[in-house]
Amino acid sequence: MRSSMGTEENSEHFVSLAREVLHLEAAAIGKTAELLSESFAAVVTLILQHAGGVVLCGVGKSGMIAQKIATTLISTGTKSTFLHPTDALHGDLGIYSPGDPTLLFSRSGTTDELLTLIPLLRHFQSPLVAIVGNPNSPLARQCD
Repeated sequence: MRSSMGTEENSEHFVSLAREVLHLEAAAIGKTAELLSESFAAVVTLILQHAGGVVLCGVGKSGMIAQKIATTLISTGTKSTFLHPTDALHGDLGIYSPGDPTLLFSRSGTTDELLTLIPLLRHFQSPLVAIVGNPNSPLARQCD
């Protein structure tokens, strides 16, 4: 059962906490904006110039983010789909057409399922884009 949360003291605490979170998120967005580079423009150009679809892959929380971005791309008119790496390794690579770009999401850049997938995607001549927390990771080094 939930406790009563109607006191003015609780309200002030929750508003203060929410403001703090929003300020932290705003700062993180500002920091991310500064990290954008020519590689971002190259990926956007790659996606816009490709007549086929874009495939997004990830595991765990990174996979959930990839799913969200895939649905956002669809809503903007960009053909895209989420493919779980394990499903890809067990027969679902049939969704690929030659040259379909793949965005690989991983916080660590050491996700075994994604690293195992790379040689198979090279067979489809898929340009590989790593979206990782560690730009010096094995995944980042193996992507285009």
